[in-house]
Amino acid sequence: MIRVHVNDPLEKEAMEVLKSKPQLEVTCEHLDKDKLLAVMPEIEVLIVRSATKVTSELIEKGTKLRLICRAGVGLDNIDVEAAQRKGIKVLNTPGASAISVAELTFGLMLSAARHIARGTVDLKNGLWTKKELEGVELFNKTLGIIGLGTIGKEVAKRAIAFGMNVVAYDPYVKHFEGVKLTNLDELYAVSDFITLHVPLTKETKHLINADAIAKMKDGVIIVNASRGGVIDEAALYDALVARKVYAAALDVFEVEPPNDELRKKLLQLPNVVATPHIGASTIEAQSRVAKELLQKLFEELKI
Repeated sequence: MIRVHVNDPLEKEAMEVLKSKPQLEVTCEHLDKDKLLAVMPEIEVLIVRSATKVTSELIEKGTKLRLICRAGVGLDNIDVEAAQRKGIKVLNTPGASAISVAELTFGLMLSAARHIARGTVDLKNGLWTKKELEGVELFNKTLGIIGLGTIGKEVAKRAIAFGMNVVAYDPYVKHFEGVKLTNLDELYAVSDFITLHVPLTKETKHLINADAIAKMKDGVIIVNASRGGVIDEAALYDALVARKVYAAALDVFEVEPPNDELRKKLLQLPNVVATPHIGASTIEAQSRVAKELLQKLFEELKI
């Protein structure tokens, strides 16, 4: 029997399939760090989503651990180098939630441009703020995409359909139809909207900082549905207050939940639209993520 622990639950059907395999002994419970450390010596396969941080300390305790599975796009919550040092394979599902994240990106972009969230709240509070909520169109504007991977490409397709001019920065992509590939400085200089679709790494941490914002057009709208740490949120706050940045639309934060003083101040700004890290939170995406993960897991375990 192979001991599998699911620390961040998969969707119901996937869990039933996983538990139906006679070769597997499956436990499913979200354990905090200390409880997870206690059971790590017995676990051979660890399945997580974004909530669990698989640190080197956890990996060192996993004396039987052979496989770490991340049901989602990024691997920044897993110490991949520590896993590799111990010969532990790490799997994820990079493309399964791309459409859901791309669609949310456009929802955030439209909400920021047209004040949809504020208009809804005002109406519910009995206010008719029609004259105060004049927005901007997406049509014929330039969208700068930082990171033209699976999600970035899906965003680009939708932007082209909206009649936007699309530029992108990605050192690993040489060509994508309808998109002008450029460097970051030019992207900052020409973009009316900027959206980020990069993993959180040493190179991308605080990629959007005060210096980067200073190079952007006045009145730019920034959207982030990738990872919170790629934006210096203190610099973003200052730029929003100064109206250098017209609006920000955020699905992710460097601190989650965003309940510290800086993030609370950021969320109180009228030109900030935000959602609680729901990029992949659709029925369709979770189904695709679970199916892709189980397929890879079963292939790896040869069951």
